[in-house]
Amino acid sequence: MTTPTPSSDQNGAIQPDAGTDAPATGAPSGRTGYLYPQVAQYLIDHPDKILKVGEITKAIKARSGGGVAEVLKKMAAAGHVTHRRDPYHRYQITQAGIDAGAHLPAAPRGSGRGSTSRPGRPAPVARPNGQLYHPRRLGRGWDIEELRRLRAQQVPVLLYGPPGTGKTAMVEAAFPDLLTVAGTGDTVVDDFLGSYNPVPGGGYEFVHGPLVTAMREGRALLVDDATLIPPRVLAVLYPAMDGRGVITIAANGNEAVEAGDGFYIVAGHNPGVHGAVLTEALASRFTVHLEVTTDWDIARQLGAPKQVVEAAIDLNNDLAAGKTDWAPQLRELIGFVKVRDGLGMKAALANLVGIAPADAREDVAAALSRHTGTPITALSLGKR
Repeated sequence: MTTPTPSSDQNGAIQPDAGTDAPATGAPSGRTGYLYPQVAQYLIDHPDKILKVGEITKAIKARSGGGVAEVLKKMAAAGHVTHRRDPYHRYQITQAGIDAGAHLPAAPRGSGRGSTSRPGRPAPVARPNGQLYHPRRLGRGWDIEELRRLRAQQVPVLLYGPPGTGKTAMVEAAFPDLLTVAGTGDTVVDDFLGSYNPVPGGGYEFVHGPLVTAMREGRALLVDDATLIPPRVLAVLYPAMDGRGVITIAANGNEAVEAGDGFYIVAGHNPGVHGAVLTEALASRFTVHLEVTTDWDIARQLGAPKQVVEAAIDLNNDLAAGKTDWAPQLRELIGFVKVRDGLGMKAALANLVGIAPADAREDVAAALSRHTGTPITALSLGKR
């Protein structure tokens, strides 16, 4: 049995047809087989967009909209996309479609004008807070895959870059078993090793900290904002990271803790943040130093307007040149999209000015005004 191909126009409006023999899971066989991974991967790369057939056809450089429409129909039948009519037929990837993307076959060499033998982008990965992390290129592969490989080889990584560029999100996506210590100037040894806590009925018991738990259970440990932590406190990590793999808890009767298989430490560092000090002792413990910057393409994919992204790029260039004290990163641009969807564009622009440090607000307002053509000031309440 073959599936009829729906007709489509240039705008992606397709005529409904009868039935489908699409399987519930996996890519279909037959003449649309080479298109399936291309269409699915494009939708996975744009999870927040509701796309017309024509838009997808043009983006992947397919030969016809009819083949793309047939693939989308099969994906809808499998629950991998939602299908809307307004009056054009539009499609958006579902979580089931994203999950299925991990098993997509690569498009054969030479299939379609836009095909390539380069491995496709992995599907976005859910973080503990439910937000999706979009993998980025690193070395010969993708960041989360390479981090997992470095963990298997016991090669520690220090991530550095401005706050809000996705360092923590990347580590959370790479390691589902992650434990985290959020570093500040007030972090103490007990925050890593544990301390005595009172118990009902009187007395105290020693409750082990995240470093001990990670070592014993063979889990990954993220030391976030590590360079804000006093160096004498960070020294508690060093025996766990070197060949010994053993720490001693003096406060609990010199208890010895040995690192189990899979134990791994990764740290985050925000250069330029007040109070951040990257000591030689800390830097030398990490074999790989990886800079993490904002991916502007991902910001656009997630809905940040072109003018706002361009303003952010200008501000980041000024930040690098020492001309301003702050520039929005991916975190702020994701927040911008949420505020825009809730309060509107004008309020979102004003809020982006308002969240900037006071010394940088004038610079942010000027950049946004320049790119949007609209005078912008910090968000505030109006009259009744």
